Amino acid sequence: MIKLYSAKLSWFGRKVEIVLLEKHLAFERVQVLFSQTKGYAPKHADVLAANPKGQVPVLVDGDLTLYDSTIISEYLEDAYPTPSLFPRDVIMRAHCRQLEMYGDEIVLVPLRGLMHRNEPHADDDARWLAAEAKTAPALVALDACFAEIDGKLGSNNFLCGDLSVADIGLFLMVLSSERLAGPDLRKYLALMAWAKRLGQRPAFAKIMDEIRSADEELSAIVAGAHPSRLFG
Repeated sequence: MIKLYSAKLSWFGRKVEIVLLEKHLAFERVQVLFSQTKGYAPKHADVLAANPKGQVPVLVDGDLTLYDSTIISEYLEDAYPTPSLFPRDVIMRAHCRQLEMYGDEIVLVPLRGLMHRNEPHADDDARWLAAEAKTAPALVALDACFAEIDGKLGSNNFLCGDLSVADIGLFLMVLSSERLAGPDLRKYLALMAWAKRLGQRPAFAKIMDEIRSADEELSAIVAGAHPSRLFG
C-alpha cells in the first residue's frame, strides 16, 4: 500500500492527500509531529532519511520513495492515470503545470507573510507585532494573485478544462489565505464560486474538515479569518 508522510497543517502534504483521494487510491497516512511553537522539531526520522530538506510530503510506493508535492503528483498521474488530474492536451498540460507552480512559488511568497497570525502570542509580543506591521505588502500581493486567478477562471468550472492539480494546489492557497485573514475574496465572484464547487467534492471537504479540526487543536484564533466562506 502507498504510504504518505504528511502533516495536519502542511499545504503541500494536503495537496498530495487530495490527489490520492481524487484518484481513489488507498494509502496509509503518517502524520508527522507539528506544533506552532516548535514547528516540525523533532523531525521524523523517515522524512529526514528520504528528503534532504527534511520536509513533508514524502510518498513511498513499493520500492519507490519520492518527496516534493509536484513530483509526487506527477508520479501518481503516470502510475495511476485514471481518473486523470492532468490535461491530455500538451499545451493545456503545460498550462496546468505552470498554474500549479504559480501557487507553490508565487502565491506562497506573500502568504508566508501572514503565517505568524495563527501562532500563539501575547498582546505585547514584539516579534508578532513586528511581523504584523509588515503584512500590508503581502496583502496587496495576494490580492493581485487572486485577481489573476479569478480572471483565468472566467466562467469555467475549473482552471484547465477538468479538475486538475492546478485546482488542488491553488485551492489550498486560497483556503490558507482565508484561514489567515488574507484579502477579502468576495469581490472575486468566479474564484469564490470555483472554491465553493471544489469544497463540495468529498475529497476536498474531508481535507477542509481535517484542517479546521487541526486549527482548533494547534492554531491561535485569527481575527478576521473566514475559511467557512469556502464551504458550499
